[in-house]
Amino acid sequence: MAAAFSCPVFFPSTFSYNGNRYHGRIKIKINATSSTKVKTLNEIAGAGKGSSSLATSTEFGHLSQEQIRQRIPTKKQLVDPYRQGLIIERGVGYRQTVVVRSYEVGPYKTATLESLLNLFQETALNHVWMSGLLSNGFGATHGMVRNNLIWVVSRMQVQVDHYPIWGEVLEIDTWVGASGKNGMRRDWLIRSQATGITYARATSTWVMMNEKTRRLSKMPEEVRDEISPWFIDKRAINEDVPEKIIKLDNNARYVNSDLKPKRSDLDMNHHVNNVKYVRWMLETIPDKFLESHQLSGIVLEYRRECGSSDRVQSLCQPDEDETLTNGVEQSLLKNMVLTPGIMEGNGYLGPLDVKSYGYTHLLQIKGDSKNEEIVRGRTRWRKKLSTLPYSS
Repeated sequence: MAAAFSCPVFFPSTFSYNGNRYHGRIKIKINATSSTKVKTLNEIAGAGKGSSSLATSTEFGHLSQEQIRQRIPTKKQLVDPYRQGLIIERGVGYRQTVVVRSYEVGPYKTATLESLLNLFQETALNHVWMSGLLSNGFGATHGMVRNNLIWVVSRMQVQVDHYPIWGEVLEIDTWVGASGKNGMRRDWLIRSQATGITYARATSTWVMMNEKTRRLSKMPEEVRDEISPWFIDKRAINEDVPEKIIKLDNNARYVNSDLKPKRSDLDMNHHVNNVKYVRWMLETIPDKFLESHQLSGIVLEYRRECGSSDRVQSLCQPDEDETLTNGVEQSLLKNMVLTPGIMEGNGYLGPLDVKSYGYTHLLQIKGDSKNEEIVRGRTRWRKKLSTLPYSS
């Protein structure tokens, strides 16, 4: 005889009412017997719709073992309970809720720039995942795979007002738009779920490269037809005239010539991941400066790939005439900028006299007769004030 039982199940929930946002849990009581088949969370939440289950895959025998394990959706999903993601912006944007992990923070318990860049990359991939367009490539659509194409980032800009702290719950929004005839723009916003304050915003430009020839490619019409319905005319950062980054030479003040990619630096496209470049750049800046300053913005212009066999040289030049004496920084007034009195949408008064300091960066192939560039960069810095924008 089957035994009867009941079991409450809780699901996290976010909803809006009269313009206010609320967070809570939805309680569902399941009544069943010992003979009842218990469904997975994927089946309960409905996220399995459009994805290939193990039974379906083995029944038709047309999916690889890798695809069976990944369960990549073949149709658009609105909710992903595993990644805490959902489709927004009238069905084309993406929002993911994440918690700042212990391994994503530095010595001051704040998330590092590398962690933010990794979150940007992860949410971008999850966005494509939920769209139903993802093939077996690194964010590549089905049409891209048929044409041996992969995505490569050509430019990225990040602005950071405040860094999230360890254990904080964040909401990350991302969406895509057109960039010329053959490119795509992707933007992000990071905000605190507890306060609604926007912490960081970013924009990037992506182009397509032939995976075999490693040359840039035009966007095929079938790929354009796939991704253009997802385009949004909206920008996280308004940049009328892109900042021009000068090329440094070997006379740069700080030089690190002992850089070599590790196998762990390579991504699924078999080249050094762009996040690793930022680490090489920042490590070239003097420690004294890094101890007392916080990065507030970065612009990156990518020139070429970096492989596992390349030797890399990092060049770094501070804005003139900045000097460091016993850890005390002095700068000309031309390097001073005023932050807005009221941070947009944050609802608090920002500092009115915060100096901003800049560095120009270059990563290039060491030993190459042409000194072939990998990436140019510009970083902006300000004095460390507080890890909490709402602290007294």
